Amino acid sequence: MINKHEIGTLILRVVLGLTFFVHGLVKFQGGIENIVGWFDSIGLPGFLAYGVALLELIGGIALVLGLFSRVVSGLLALLMVGAIVKAKLAVGFLGNGQMAGYELDLAFLAMAVFIVINGSKAYALDHVIFKRKETGNATILN
Repeated sequence: MINKHEIGTLILRVVLGLTFFVHGLVKFQGGIENIVGWFDSIGLPGFLAYGVALLELIGGIALVLGLFSRVVSGLLALLMVGAIVKAKLAVGFLGNGQMAGYELDLAFLAMAVFIVINGSKAYALDHVIFKRKETGNATILN
């Protein structure tokens, strides 16, 4: 039986996954070259835009499906730290009227870290594929 904690984690995982998937999709649909140029303008190598967009797109799908949730969430958490420090911190928590602040990035960071710490078993393909059996504090693969 699935408990409330697992349902809450499932909701966070799916919402975070969908949100990142859409962000990655928009980067490609809107012209990834624009993102490459923006990365260059803030002092980051432009090619990183492709990695970020792919992580958001593929990582988002993986989270929705519950594949490698802890690893993907860890990568997305690092991405959010980078976004906050490199692009958003200077404009403040709520932004400056021209650019959004880091409040949403901070919320995504918290969600991702929660999933890294707790994992996600409810309706997760990882749980089905690897057929995990929990015994006390240890997790054993069958």
